[in-house]
Amino acid sequence: MFLRLLYQSFLRQQRRKVLAGLAVMLGMTLATAMIAVGTDVGDKMNRELRGLGANLIVYPQEDTLDVNVGGVNLKPATEGAYLNEDDLSRMKHIFWSHNILGYAPMLSTSVDVAGSDQPIEVIGTYFAKPVPLDYETFVTGVTKTHPWWKVVGAWPEDASPNGPAREVVAGRKIADKLHLQVGHSIRIGDQGAKITGILTSGGAEEDAIVAPLALVQHLIGRPRAVRRVYVSALTKPEDDFARRDPRTMSGAVLERWSCSPYANSIAYQINQAWPSAHAEQIRQVAQNEGTLLSRISGLMLLVTLAAILAAVLAVSAAMATTIFERRREIGLMKSLGANNLVIAALFLCEAAVLALAAGLVGFGLGEFMAQRIGLAVFGSAIRFEPVLLPLVLTLAVAITFVGSAASIRRAFRFQPAIVLRGDAT
Repeated sequence: MFLRLLYQSFLRQQRRKVLAGLAVMLGMTLATAMIAVGTDVGDKMNRELRGLGANLIVYPQEDTLDVNVGGVNLKPATEGAYLNEDDLSRMKHIFWSHNILGYAPMLSTSVDVAGSDQPIEVIGTYFAKPVPLDYETFVTGVTKTHPWWKVVGAWPEDASPNGPAREVVAGRKIADKLHLQVGHSIRIGDQGAKITGILTSGGAEEDAIVAPLALVQHLIGRPRAVRRVYVSALTKPEDDFARRDPRTMSGAVLERWSCSPYANSIAYQINQAWPSAHAEQIRQVAQNEGTLLSRISGLMLLVTLAAILAAVLAVSAAMATTIFERRREIGLMKSLGANNLVIAALFLCEAAVLALAAGLVGFGLGEFMAQRIGLAVFGSAIRFEPVLLPLVLTLAVAITFVGSAASIRRAFRFQPAIVLRGDAT
């Protein structure tokens, strides 16, 4: 009898059920899409934000030492110490090595350049240099860490079979000043070089010449020397736990902190693997990433909550109308001995069946929407977690139960004699 009543309810009130089901379906569609994108947005946004440049910097450990005598800082006003280029590959042997997407060593000096009446800064770096590792050949350089650098022409070669590479790019401003163009030859110190491109960076590099690292090492007479290294790493947004000092942590807490890809924990592992170097995050970049991701997550949560609230209100309105139209049926059931538990079970079962059907359809549409968002915004598909389907179905059932609760409580107050006589409102 119970199943027959359930079946007849859906058969007789198709319009009401369809409207309530559409509300739940639309709510679950948006909720599914937002939850799916939200759980995968962290990695995708971090990869997108790596287009903003490096988020870690590495420099010699000696540069962190201050000598204070009588309140006076006696650190020498020199270029400081140097890192060894051969040690750069240590960064690709830490636990989070695959999160390091690229690095660019930097070494600069000021030298005489033909056509200029004063020394010009020459910056040595990698452009797109293949670095052989034990398990792969890793291509890295400023094309990975400084993607906003734009070159009219071509990037120089990082190496030359006859010693230091003889190709450079000239900054836009210095090129205008010295009337340099792509294809021109130029004398840099005691070395001749060919200009392969004109660089636009929006920074001080436009007043300099950017050359392969080996050429600048040759100019200053320091083979394998590196002054600093910019690192682009895929990281997790900062939170309070990320900002804790690892020196104050116990073994278990330190292990959990180290096993989270925070910028600080990656820098900490670089310091452990490379004792002569000091790595730290570029604070402004990390904070901006965390703020942006927090705001995006907050916006998606707000949209999800709005969709759920709208579904609850729609279900509530549909159930209130249903209860009113079926008040005589409820009165008849009570007069035949049905208690409030039976009445509640009937309407909650109707709500559950409706929620599961609408939730399944909403999940499918939400998955499609999430994939479209992923392809349109990030250029890649969204990864769905297996737990998302039962979560969405549970949420759909909860929405219908919450929306039905007030109307079912009203049905408890119906008096059989009154409703069967037609006086109930």
